Amino acid sequence: MGVVIDKAESRGYANHGWLKTYHTFSFANYNNPERIHFGALRVLNDDAVAPGFGFDMHPHKNMEVISIPLKGYLRHGDSIRNSEVITPGDIQVMSAGSGIYHSEYNDSEEETLEFLQIWVYPRRDNTEPRYYNCDIRPAIKQNEWSLIISPDADAPATIFQDAWFTVGKLDEGIMLSYTIKKEGNGVYIFVIEGEIMVDDITLSRRDGGGFSETRQLTIAARKESYVLLMDVPME
Repeated sequence: MGVVIDKAESRGYANHGWLKTYHTFSFANYNNPERIHFGALRVLNDDAVAPGFGFDMHPHKNMEVISIPLKGYLRHGDSIRNSEVITPGDIQVMSAGSGIYHSEYNDSEEETLEFLQIWVYPRRDNTEPRYYNCDIRPAIKQNEWSLIISPDADAPATIFQDAWFTVGKLDEGIMLSYTIKKEGNGVYIFVIEGEIMVDDITLSRRDGGGFSETRQLTIAARKESYVLLMDVPME
């Protein structure tokens, strides 16, 4: 089994005043040749945005961009006339395809916005750009794996890649197995809150771990935990 462990304190960090951000993989001024991507997973940023601030309109091309709010209100705008505000319990997926401009702002003048920004390489380039958001709360089952993104219509959201995103809200002591969805895929596990054991490896809050060349893992919650699993092609 191939294993990479990215401890929370080893991530890249930047403080721009209005934005405090941690980068699991190389991004912007954080350049770590040993951490470029995990298979098709290219970016995993842990962002905190000050009230009233945000990312101005900027372009993307040929990337699946997923935003998962953890706290506050995220306001999205784009060049294909979408304008939405989402909050924890919602997610948004933007397929940049042949090209799109978008902005992401903290919609509150009082509360900090915290969200995960995730980029995944698509399976094919230059698709028609698209955006949508969805409420994942009905899909979340306590102490079970809950599928939130897939390539098919069997999850609240879809992306143009053979990738599956699953979350687990686990009570202390819960143990679950996870089977990788497709041969040749690996799974990157990110601990949003809590502490887990993956086989015999401990991952704590904001730690990440990539596991490949295997089909099944055993995950046990050592504390009450909120976990994101990103099952992606390795080539």
